[in-house]
Amino acid sequence: MTTLGVEPRPLLVITEEMYSYSFGDDHPWVADRAKVAVDVASHFGLLGQFDVSYPHPLDDATLRLVHSQDYIDATRSGAPNPKYGIGTDDNPLNPQLPEAASRIAAGTLDAVKAVFEGVAPRAVNLSGGLHHAFASSMSGFCLYNDAAIAIQWLLDHGLERVAYVDFDAHHGDGVESIFWNDPRVLTISIHESGLYLFPNTGFAKDIGGPNAAGTAVNVALPKDASDDEWLQTIHAIIPPLLKKFRPQFVISQHGADPHRDDPLADLQISINAMARAYHSMREWAESFADGKWVAVGGGGYRMDSVARAWTQVLAAVADVELNLSAKMPDYWESKFGSGVSRTLGDAGVSALIDNFDPHRIVTHCPHPALVQTSGYVFPYWGLRPYG
Repeated sequence: MTTLGVEPRPLLVITEEMYSYSFGDDHPWVADRAKVAVDVASHFGLLGQFDVSYPHPLDDATLRLVHSQDYIDATRSGAPNPKYGIGTDDNPLNPQLPEAASRIAAGTLDAVKAVFEGVAPRAVNLSGGLHHAFASSMSGFCLYNDAAIAIQWLLDHGLERVAYVDFDAHHGDGVESIFWNDPRVLTISIHESGLYLFPNTGFAKDIGGPNAAGTAVNVALPKDASDDEWLQTIHAIIPPLLKKFRPQFVISQHGADPHRDDPLADLQISINAMARAYHSMREWAESFADGKWVAVGGGGYRMDSVARAWTQVLAAVADVELNLSAKMPDYWESKFGSGVSRTLGDAGVSALIDNFDPHRIVTHCPHPALVQTSGYVFPYWGLRPYG
């Protein structure tokens, strides 16, 4: 409930129970990534910009918006089940996982409901973004697909056009698969090519099912893609498609693993470039979706870069520009090691990136990934491909 005459604030969804999403100390998925990011955001004065919500677990009926009951039952059985991808090296057993994953899914759904109902202008769930989960299988550390559940809820409540934009280094395969043949959902994934990286899918030719051709959009970047290549490609692909699709709601996934220091990917993206993309995402939501926007987290496997990237996600949702030269907290180096950044942004970033103009896209010599994706998808939307 918003007080009369007081502008509603963005919503941050978070609760301690989400941090139990863990596979053990030797697994790359670190449970408290979102908590550390929120601590850093607090250091920079961001938390006062948000209202806070604490979600409860979802009931089975809501999980079944996307997942089969057999799969839900298998996730709670406590036994390995190769059929459902449970109990593998990537996805080891953890008795706390089903409740934690259910709360994460509830968090994204609560965020979507708040924006849908006008309680909050925008919202964020940093623990969300579990984009590899399929309808009936666990994959890539992801148990329940929170974004897909929220998208299906929006469709069931009358929306006809929902866009999902995925900035993770890994292809957003689970969300894409669930809505592969649904023309009401536009999925856009910008990621390192599946030639090199899990889940080895998401190529430019993958454009959606027979009833939804052109609504699955995949930008498969080469190893070592730079800030300039990443930003130019993102800004050349996303806004023209959103303008044509006219989404009534946008959910964006902000995995931090495109960062150049992430151990599980090969892209060479700086926090500075990621911050620019996140603020552009807010602008696109305002321009093309009447501001209806929820941001979620995702991958990211180095605490330093995850916390700094997600602080920038919170800044974008709050519509606050942070100084990239601002000093990290005093405890940062002693807690996370001498290799961490001493500033919110990255050192050694080209001045061209710090001064990147998102409204001026240079396409006289487009990147091959941009040429390929636009060639496969743009004609379906009456757009001229690049190159």
